[in-house]
Amino acid sequence: MSEVYAVRRQLLRDRCAAVGSAAALVSRPANVRYLAGGAPPGAVLLLGPGGDVLLAPRDPRGDPADGRTDEHLRLSLLPGPDGDPVVAAADLAASSGAESLAVEEHHLTVSRHRAMSSVAPGLGLADLGATVEQLRVVKDEEEIACLRIAAEITDQALGELLESILVGRTERHLALELERRLVDHGADGPAFATSVATGPNSGQGRHRPSDRRVEEGDFLSVCLGANYRGYRCEIGRTFVIGTTPADWQIELYDLVFAAQRAGREALVPGAAYRDVDRAARYLLDSAGHGGGLAPWTGHGVGLEIDEDPQLAPAAMGKLDACVPVTVEPGVHLPGRGGVRIDDTLVVRPEADGGPELLTITTKELLAL
Repeated sequence: MSEVYAVRRQLLRDRCAAVGSAAALVSRPANVRYLAGGAPPGAVLLLGPGGDVLLAPRDPRGDPADGRTDEHLRLSLLPGPDGDPVVAAADLAASSGAESLAVEEHHLTVSRHRAMSSVAPGLGLADLGATVEQLRVVKDEEEIACLRIAAEITDQALGELLESILVGRTERHLALELERRLVDHGADGPAFATSVATGPNSGQGRHRPSDRRVEEGDFLSVCLGANYRGYRCEIGRTFVIGTTPADWQIELYDLVFAAQRAGREALVPGAAYRDVDRAARYLLDSAGHGGGLAPWTGHGVGLEIDEDPQLAPAAMGKLDACVPVTVEPGVHLPGRGGVRIDDTLVVRPEADGGPELLTITTKELLAL
């Protein structure tokens, strides 16, 4: 893996050189991990004339959740607990002969930016922008393998919950149980806060679990995901509790299912982000639900649960192969509940079988 991280850092170095910057400072944790293999708390990565250095405020704890740092990287620990690795990196870049330093302005605070200018007044600071995030969009097969395992863990946790007694249990209790099951099956933790929504709460995006108890006839919608070696997936499913679904529940479910299928089928290399969104949104809008839809149909996943690309009406850009995304349309009817269906998939060319579905829990409308 060391070679992989070295190649990634060289790509970033080449892009910086193309815009006239000989050094770069990466401070956003997910970006540090992408380039260094690990991201100890507070650590930043300096790519400079004197070599690549990971600067950390303290000794890495060796926590597996932080990743495993590339052994070929030089580690520099700050001498005191109150030091700022960003400021120390600016000082090191200047003393190594760098005349300019590209930084992630979207991550740095104004005060840290000023502190860097103060300690290295002769160092020109440029904006690195979202360069690293752009490099992260297309995943290699090792990254996709981690996502695949995260999805398997998520499917296992959800499948076990569906076999248990649900009536009378609270949303909060079910969410905690799902997160425990994720860890039991090998996850580093949940990819995001697990959402469990019942009855009138169902179908809402990222609903915060409450003390409402599951009742017969409820829609139950869940959204969860595992974090495995830093890579995060997402699945969302909706079920009916304890009885044959009502006609309105079947009708709404079939509509959202059709929209989700249209979005999945639109995931081909070269497809515009907004066209994927339109494929799913059109069916829901045509059925009169356009006013309450989420601003996007899906998004990229990887070291973060919500990363580029965004599958949204105004999104610019086109899909590449090996880009993992979610497709997650949903409809919520105030006071009644609703349906969300959410999968994580990897964009693949038609010759390779089309989009690879990572989350495989059934999308049949089950009565639990």
